[in-house]
This record gives sequence, structure tokens and C-alpha cells, in this order.
Amino acid sequence: MKTFYFQSKKTVLKITALLIIFMGYFEASLALPLVPKSNQPDTLTYVQYKGSVIDQETRSPLAFASLTLDGTNIATVTNTEGEFALKVPKNLTNGKVSISFLGYKDKSMSLSLFKQEKTRIEMELLIVALNEVRVFPKDPELLIRAVMNKRGENYFNEPVSMTAFYRETIKKRRTYVSLSEAVVEVFKQSYVSNKTDIAQLYKARKSTDYTKLDTLTFKLQGGPYSTLYMDIMKNPDMVFTDDMIGCYEFNLENITKINDRLIYILSFKQRPHVDQPLYFGKLYIDTESLAITSATFNLNVSNKEMAGDMYIKKKPVGAKVYPTSASYRVDYREKDGRWYYSYSRGQITFKIEWFKRLFNTIYESTIEMAVTDWEKTKDKPSKNSERMKPNIVLTDEISGFADRSFWGEYNVIEPEKPIESAIRKIQKRLERELK
Repeated sequence: MKTFYFQSKKTVLKITALLIIFMGYFEASLALPLVPKSNQPDTLTYVQYKGSVIDQETRSPLAFASLTLDGTNIATVTNTEGEFALKVPKNLTNGKVSISFLGYKDKSMSLSLFKQEKTRIEMELLIVALNEVRVFPKDPELLIRAVMNKRGENYFNEPVSMTAFYRETIKKRRTYVSLSEAVVEVFKQSYVSNKTDIAQLYKARKSTDYTKLDTLTFKLQGGPYSTLYMDIMKNPDMVFTDDMIGCYEFNLENITKINDRLIYILSFKQRPHVDQPLYFGKLYIDTESLAITSATFNLNVSNKEMAGDMYIKKKPVGAKVYPTSASYRVDYREKDGRWYYSYSRGQITFKIEWFKRLFNTIYESTIEMAVTDWEKTKDKPSKNSERMKPNIVLTDEISGFADRSFWGEYNVIEPEKPIESAIRKIQKRLERELK
């Protein structure tokens, strides 16, 4: 086990190097608009539809439900409140939208039934009979090994150019204090290639309320590259390598359906004798192709000191900082028999224990990226000088928060209501300071 311990430690540190939080004293700077309104794109070429996806019986919102315009690669996902915004070119407004959510019956709706505001989509819970599964694996560890061996067959074997929306936020307890958003062009390498994905910043904006940061500023190193690295089928060393698989316990829990496909639910957790923090979570595996269609997992942060060393690069003087939770999600979509990365999200909560203060401080950082369009390509997106660096700190590259029409025809993830409230408050403060 000593050999694995050193190998796994090196791997995990490589993973979290793209998710480091910098902490230090800030120098407040006034955020200014990124682009003038006169440069806003023409909004007459597309139609925007807004609404929510909910459970038909309980009326509860369905977070991260997928909406795809049939016959195209245009897609979006719902936010944590089940709300969505979908922009469609005007020449495609006669089309249909497919809505899917794990464990629910798929739904297809004509765009003529969508409203520009408050479209409500009700999803029906799906019940799957065990007798529908022709083969039920007896050894769950052999199942995950088969999944990893079939990566080359199940996922894109040629590069694609993707348009994606990226967001990172910081909350102090329940209040949003920082928000950065970007439209990113991604050159996604083949899943059989060892080359890393390439990202280029197309549009971006940020808003930070420095008065709420408690003389501390957080900086996320990695930006969009962090969300791309959560693609565990392109980067298996995120969670599973051949030598790491043996350090997990696997359990085949149940079956469900998504997009009319039967899905195994495979849970995993690190074995009790493994000291190095690893992951626990669930994998959703297509029963026929053995492709992972979705994965949710968390880092084991029970060892506070070791987990803190993995995430924090610079700690404030007079305080102890450690993560209390670290959760991740990645989703895939299928096209012509091949799967591709479509969405990922990481959320880390930190506690700061001050040596000379009575109360602790809680911060929560979230990053997410959704692919909203893509096409096959062999051309790399840009010159080396125009590409984002893997260790980018997004908030150092951009400033300002423009108006709501800033994104033009590009699809974005609908912001949550508390984020919108935080943006309005920050904008009002900036307006007062600019007078």
C-alpha cells in the first residue's frame, strides 16, 4: 500500500492544483463596464425562452435538467432552482426541444408551446422494472474496469470546437460577494488523445463586493480549465486510474433511465484502510454501451489538515483554513453513438477559524460550465498568445458587469435569484461611487 499512497497523493494533488483558492489581503479596485453598450450584438436574430422544469407531482424544481434543440447541438441546463433560459435562432423557432432528467420520463415539446417568460415544464417520475435489464453485473469492480477500457469506443474520437458558458461565484455564508461569468471557446481534444483541452476567453464580466470580503479575497486558479478537468472520462486520473480502482469499494445500487436508456447506478467510496483523501459518489452507466452518462462525487475531507493542504495555496496570517465539503458533478450527452462532455460543476465550502476572533467565517465557492453548442473540427481555435493559461485566475483577467443583453445570442445558465439580487446591490454601489 505504500506504493499506492505516494502515487495517489501525487495524482490528487495534480487534480486540486486546478482548484486552488488563494487567500490574502485585498486591494479594492473599482469595477468598470467591460464593453460599451454600443458594441452589444444584434438581438433580432434570435428568440429567448425562459421558464422552469419541475416534478409533476411534488412541484419541486429539477436542477441540472437538460434542454436540447432537436436536430442541432444547441442546448442549456436548468440552474439549482430549476430555471432555464434558451436562446434559439429565429430560423429554428419551428423546432422541438427535448427535455431530459435522470430518473424521469423524457419529454419533447414544440417551441410554439414555449413562452418568452414563465414556461413551465412538468416531468413525470420514471419507474423501471428490474426485468428490463438483460445483464446484471455480479462484480461491480469489473464493471468500472470495463467502463474505463471502453472509453475509446464510447466517447468522441476526434476533436470538436465547443461554445460554453462558465460561471464562478463566492458566497460568504448566505450572501454572494463575487461573481464572474464568461463565454468560452473550447477546443476539446479526442478522448483517445493525451493532449489537454484548449480554452479561449470570448466574453467575460465580473462583479465583486469587496466590502463583504472581510479583508480577504479569494482567487480561483484554473477558471474554465478546472471545469474541463472534471471530465473524468477525458481525465480518468481525476478519480479513477488502474492503481486507484483497488482503493475503492463499489456497489451496484439500482437502475434508472435517461433518454430512453437503461442506466446502472454504481456507488463508490474509499476503503477504510486508505488514509489519503479520495472520493465517494455515484456513477450512472449506460447498460448497453457501458458509457458513463453522469457522475456525482465528493472528496473525503474528514482529514482537515490534509484536505486543507490540497486546496489552499496561501493562507491568511492568524487563521486556520480547511474545506468542510467538496462536491463535483459531470454530465455527458450522446450524439450518433458517441458521448461528449456537456456540463460540470464544483462546489467547495471553507471554514476560517480565526485565532483572535470569537466567530468563524464560512465561504462557499462554486464553478460550473455548460456546453451550449459544438461542431466537429480539426482547426485549433487560436494562436498560442490568445489561449487561456491553465493556471488562469479569471477575476484578474476581466472587470466590470455589463447589462443583461451583454451575451447577445449566446446561451447562458439562468442566474439564481440571490445572485441577481447581489448584482443589483453591487451595481447600485458602483453607480454611487462613479457619481
